[in-house]
Amino acid sequence: MKASDLFVKALENEGVEYIFAVPGEENLDLLQSLKNSSIKLILNRHEQGAGFMAATYGRLTGKPGVCMATLGPGATNLVTPAAYAQLGGMPMMMITGQKPIKKSKQARFQIIDVVDMMRPITKYTKQIVNSNNIASQIREAFRIAIEEKPGAVHLEFPEDIAQEDCEDIVFEVTGHIIPNPDDKATDQAIKMIQDAKMPLLLIGAGANRKITCDALKSFVDQTGIYFFNTQMGKGVIDERHPQYLGTAALSSNDFVHAAIEAADLIINVGHDVIEKPPFFMKQGGKKVIHINFSPAEVDPVYFPQLNVVGDITNAIKKITSNIAKQSHWEFEFFEKVKKEVASHLSKYFEDERFPTLPQRLVNILRNKLASEDFITLDNGVYKLWFARNYVCHQPNTLLLDNALASMGAGLPSAMMVKILNPEKRVVSVCGDGGFMMNSQEMETAVRLGLNLTVIILNDSAYGMIKWKQEDMGFEDFGLDYKNPDFVKYAESYGANGYRPESDGDFQKILDHCLNTDGVHLIDLPVDYSLNHPILNVMLKEKVDKL
Repeated sequence: MKASDLFVKALENEGVEYIFAVPGEENLDLLQSLKNSSIKLILNRHEQGAGFMAATYGRLTGKPGVCMATLGPGATNLVTPAAYAQLGGMPMMMITGQKPIKKSKQARFQIIDVVDMMRPITKYTKQIVNSNNIASQIREAFRIAIEEKPGAVHLEFPEDIAQEDCEDIVFEVTGHIIPNPDDKATDQAIKMIQDAKMPLLLIGAGANRKITCDALKSFVDQTGIYFFNTQMGKGVIDERHPQYLGTAALSSNDFVHAAIEAADLIINVGHDVIEKPPFFMKQGGKKVIHINFSPAEVDPVYFPQLNVVGDITNAIKKITSNIAKQSHWEFEFFEKVKKEVASHLSKYFEDERFPTLPQRLVNILRNKLASEDFITLDNGVYKLWFARNYVCHQPNTLLLDNALASMGAGLPSAMMVKILNPEKRVVSVCGDGGFMMNSQEMETAVRLGLNLTVIILNDSAYGMIKWKQEDMGFEDFGLDYKNPDFVKYAESYGANGYRPESDGDFQKILDHCLNTDGVHLIDLPVDYSLNHPILNVMLKEKVDKL
């Protein structure tokens, strides 16, 4: 059997549905083998787009998304998506080509050590040097990508190996069992929670599993303990729940942080310190229970007093079945915080000024989208407003990245979401800077016939850094640029472009886009003038008075 055919057969054996790719000369044998495969090849316009789509597939399905690139520059362009998947806990497999390894034909042209380059940012990286090892190495790569904590893996497939004859064999796909937490650890957790005066639940990205969502809701319903989430934990429990306090979007000086400071015990479920820490521990301060698939990595700001390691769902279920509300728990301060949050977040929802406030956009989208519809975010200062203000009804309906926090991922992520959920409405909200980093994927979206709405928040600047610049007292310098005509740009790809001139005009255009087939791009002017006075000044003053 030809080695490239076996490679494809092994991928089919793993249940691979798509390969996102920018192929090169060194991938041609594999490309030919894919021609008659059940796997659908999706041709991207940049390797980053392919990688971000594969990572998002992994994030939403729990199965490794697969992407492919050539050697050299193709492989280096996958570095950012590799780090995106690795830090974000998204299972993804990267396949890169390579020149022949048994006999050089072009000296060192385009050759770099891709395997060594990928090593620090993947869970597993190997060059296939023998075609008879293809099946075992693919099985091993998939096993490692899926196991907790999920992440990125990489295989380099040289073109001379791809052309070899080899044995026709694939390995049975086996699952893995996550061990249950130690009974002594869960018993100690129960005691710590019952003995606490003001326990508070933190929900992180690692808890974003369907059965874990149900288990956590049962825990909150039974105990009445208030909870908050990290940005990548949004929607794990419906955020309309009466015990929901908010999302930790800032590093400090927000209402959620006031609740954290008041708590004497944090029950930390599924949080990873790769995601920006929402609290900082001090020696002799509040206690923390770490409930996750792996032990806490102790650092100067995070050193839990108890590790409950193993299957998160079973840990929560056991704790729930052996705990009851305690008469000495005090939640009055948390109730006060919740009222302040509700009052503050809704303050600018009805402000119809134009250019549009990001808070207003959040409210408009929440009102127009159903509970099961999706928003994907790129990275910019608007992400903070969505994290704080957008009420998620279901998990993974607001997709943002707070691990690598890379620009350029918003549009490819939305495309992947739409492919997996063709019946749902999908909106991608991007800053003008982030959109331009992978804007060429508009052609891919049009070619695939996707129904998608892209909203570009246009301030002709790197707004997030401008906000930080102002906070640090520096002069406005070096962060402004000029954009193309986004309407004409969209139309040049065969998409539909719009430029609203008022709040009412925007809402009419948005209604049309959400209910009309095709790829739509809305060039929306945004007003960021309240970023500094609210996020850096007013919040701190209000929190200090709580």
